[in-house]
Amino acid sequence: MVITVHHLNNSRSQRVLWLLEELELPYEIVKYERDPKTLLAPPSLQAIHPLGKSPVITDGDKTIAESAWILEYLVETHGAGRLVPKPGTQAYRDYRYFMHYAEGSLMPFLLLTLIFTKVKTAPMPFFAKPIAKKIANGVSQRFIDPNLTRHLTFLGDHLAKNAWFAGDDFTAADIQMSFALEGAVARAKDQCPAKIVEMVDKMHARPAYQRALAKGGPYEVGA
Repeated sequence: MVITVHHLNNSRSQRVLWLLEELELPYEIVKYERDPKTLLAPPSLQAIHPLGKSPVITDGDKTIAESAWILEYLVETHGAGRLVPKPGTQAYRDYRYFMHYAEGSLMPFLLLTLIFTKVKTAPMPFFAKPIAKKIANGVSQRFIDPNLTRHLTFLGDHLAKNAWFAGDDFTAADIQMSFALEGAVARAKDQCPAKIVEMVDKMHARPAYQRALAKGGPYEVGA
């Protein structure tokens, strides 16, 4: 059976293509395009998974959703021990941590940054604009920015001591972290420590990343 990636443009499914290229596994892509106005996935994705979200893969009669679970499934089922540190080591503990930290801790603040930036620029009656902007700026300054800065500092400090997120070796955790780091550099580059920018550049330089990008189609980093 060939693995099928149900791939939405400018989405987390780019990470799945990258992992498959790193593992040199055969796969096929079914492409979906976001609605140009709402940026939402098309309803046709609901035929694959009830939530109609991407990424989703099918492997034989199995349908797997959620980025971390997809990456873990692929390395555990098809990876033959590759891209996972040895269990019981500090590298393995870091690997498991960052596999879940990416979406559970970092992405919420990046998403809030995007939402409140859009609030400030959204079309609305002229008399509402100052109120919306004041609320958005207040939430950003008091809550979003301090928390995002704390996370980015934490990541910069970690990368100053480690070549990759789980230590000396590249793992699936680096792939899982990529989307969030790309978002951070795209939306808050002035807040990013140099080590984060360097890590994104290092990720993009990997041949497997570039092959995945060529197969997946145009990808607006941090979209």
